[in-house]
Order: sequence, then C-alpha cells, then structure tokens
Amino acid sequence: MPTEANCPFCHPKDRVLKENDQARVILSNPRKVPGHFLVIPKRHVEKPWDLQPEELQGIFELIFFIEQRIIGKLGDGVDIKQNYRPFMKQGRLKVDHAHFHVYPRSWEDYLFQMSEKYETDLFVDLDDLERKEIEKLLK
Repeated sequence: MPTEANCPFCHPKDRVLKENDQARVILSNPRKVPGHFLVIPKRHVEKPWDLQPEELQGIFELIFFIEQRIIGKLGDGVDIKQNYRPFMKQGRLKVDHAHFHVYPRSWEDYLFQMSEKYETDLFVDLDDLERKEIEKLLK
C-alpha cells in the first residue's frame, strides 16, 4: 500500500503548473492528448469519498480554471474524469492517490477516432427492471 512518503503525487517536484491551498495541477505523463492535466489534492487521499469539502472546492476551482483556459485553444470542450480502481496495481498508468483528469475535447477528435467511435454499440436502452434495481442501491 502506497504512503505519502513514496507517492509521486505527494511529491511532484517541478511538475506543478498551478496550485491553491488544497490542490495542485500537473500535466499527465503519460498523457492521452496534449493538454491532459491532472488535478490532485495535496493531502494523500486514496478514496475520492474521503476528500474533505474544502479539498473538493479547491480541486474544482482548479478544474474550472483549466477549462476556461483551454476551451477554444486546445479543444472545443473538456472531459473531466475520476477513476477509483483498487483492483489495479499502482504503476505507470495508475497512482493510488485520488486525482481528476481534465483533457480537451473536440468533435471526432483523437480520442474519438482511437476508441470512442467503437464504443457506440455499447450503449443500450435502460429498462424498468434494471432502473429499479439500481435505484435500490441509492436508497
């Protein structure tokens, strides 16, 4: 289990592009597209639901800052993504420290061409039985 002492996101060295009291922004390396940012809480937190309200506010402050800077320059829109995958080992593509991906998007861009155009067949209509079963999880 990673700790703050050996966490690359706790010690990003000279990678920090912007920060506030709660979070920092770095470029993702490896990256999916140019302008793929990571917004990371300064406190070592693995589970996103363990983030404090003020940390979430600081994180989204930086996400909104990035969005406003890159829309119209690196893309026409933005995707924000947060993964929680405890079933994967930490490595080059996964760090056990909560973080949010922010990357620019445009119509039929690189991400669409490389993968998302093949995902359209994955979508199916939601039926009533499934909806009711899933709704029970939230009660």
